[in-house]
Amino acid sequence: MEISRNKVVSFHYELSNGEGTVLEDNFNDTPSLYMHGADNIISGLENAMAGHSVGDEFEVALAAKDAYGEIEPNKTERIPAKYLKHEGKIKVGQAVRFNTDKGMRNATILKVGKFSVDVDLNHPLAGQSLSFKILIKDIRDATDEEIRHRHAHGEGGHQH
Repeated sequence: MEISRNKVVSFHYELSNGEGTVLEDNFNDTPSLYMHGADNIISGLENAMAGHSVGDEFEVALAAKDAYGEIEPNKTERIPAKYLKHEGKIKVGQAVRFNTDKGMRNATILKVGKFSVDVDLNHPLAGQSLSFKILIKDIRDATDEEIRHRHAHGEGGHQH
């Protein structure tokens, strides 16, 4: 079976930045799970996965635009500090989460004021070229429920 639309794919990966520093690695952990064609992973990686089969090992180098995008300088906001989900004192460079009308957002603290903070809403890996080492562990047809929900269910995927 090859990876194509509405296939659930289980895979191990090692993620490195452009300098070759390993940022994440799940080869000694539970494989990641995603449903192909549902935009559950970054587009460049999803495109590279298409057509592969169980047991395939391959490497993918992605430009920033095909990974988490280029840095958008105007993607900043000033928000009341009371809305941040964090523990302890807020510091510049700290990753935080806050709730919006569209759900939880991740951000990085740029400036801390008395009552508000300036945050960068770019993904922390935006602007970086990335490389993946991939091992495909399993491929199966998505269930009707997974297709309706637009994501894979089970260990390594979305848990309801």
